[in-house]
Amino acid sequence: MAVGGGPAALSAARAFRAAGGRGAVAIVADEHRAPYRRPPLTKELLRGELDELELALERDSWFAQSQVRLVCGRAVALDPDRREVTLSGGRTLRYRQCLLATGGEPRRLPLAGADDPGVCVLRTLDHARELLSRLAPGEPVVVIGAGFIGCEIAASLRLREHPVVVFCRERQPNEARLGPEAGARIAGWLAELGVELHCGDEVQRIERDGDRLRVSAGDAQASARRVVMAVGIAPRGELAQAAGIPTADGAICAESDMRTACAGVLAAGDAALAANAAAGRRLRVEHWGEALAQGEVAGRTAAGQTAHWSQVPGFWSTIGRRTLKFVSWGDGFDRVRLVEHGGGAFTVWYGCGRRLVGVLAHERDGDYERGRELVLEGRPWRW
Repeated sequence: MAVGGGPAALSAARAFRAAGGRGAVAIVADEHRAPYRRPPLTKELLRGELDELELALERDSWFAQSQVRLVCGRAVALDPDRREVTLSGGRTLRYRQCLLATGGEPRRLPLAGADDPGVCVLRTLDHARELLSRLAPGEPVVVIGAGFIGCEIAASLRLREHPVVVFCRERQPNEARLGPEAGARIAGWLAELGVELHCGDEVQRIERDGDRLRVSAGDAQASARRVVMAVGIAPRGELAQAAGIPTADGAICAESDMRTACAGVLAAGDAALAANAAAGRRLRVEHWGEALAQGEVAGRTAAGQTAHWSQVPGFWSTIGRRTLKFVSWGDGFDRVRLVEHGGGAFTVWYGCGRRLVGVLAHERDGDYERGRELVLEGRPWRW
């Protein structure tokens, strides 16, 4: 059984069957729909370039042919001794092995007004539907947060001709993760699209003024009927925590084969703090590709095969019409080198101590692919 209707759960079911796993397989999906692609929600779908029907990860026929059952409901309790999961409606499901792939919950800033009905988040298809249904053509939008999701949302809404104001607490978008040089590039891209960007101050207030919300950060203010909060996610490890399974900062601790300390329970995806066999330490990542990779490892492990998560985490982000490709261990750097290639293409190399630990590439796929290999090998810093 996989608890969670996202990519890790589906990947685990696929891998379990491919590895010869027998017996009943169920995916408990609290969104009441089959697993679907989330990355387009802030890009192609939000821009109106993709139909919802194109989001499905598998056809309905695959579930029947693979004997994988979808169970609609939210898991509210896990009993490892009885090997049972209880759903919100009171039903209980028995399992031999259970994968916790519960994902993450969008964070909201601890401010008065953050829970106003006009403040939304964007992580699920229902969130995207609600935002689009409530936006009139050309209506202004305020975005709080300039991480990858916030930047993607802002750029996509501008391409739909919505005036957009973005508040970013860092001096540049994504500065802590990517460094100031890359952050400045992203800021430039947003400016080219016509996004109004306010950096360097925390949002202090969200106040209702009639039918609009006024957002204040430092000396800057903006108002709109709709505010999108994109300030990260919190791992949903509450099932594991309540069941006595070790967690750290809300994430479920797992080994590189995705097993937890509790017999019969595995964890993968955004909710997991999993050991990476190549890194030699536990990492928590929120990347689509890692959810698929960890889910595959979990499925193979559940089927009795030997499998370990050992790839360097990486992902792509499309901001407007520009795509960044990033690979990194994700736990810090102390050296940065940006290399220009002309025509807007560039590569940023990241080092920590004497080792290469990451690479960011724009229109330089060869550097991205080679960089992944070099990071995995732990090559000395030579940039």
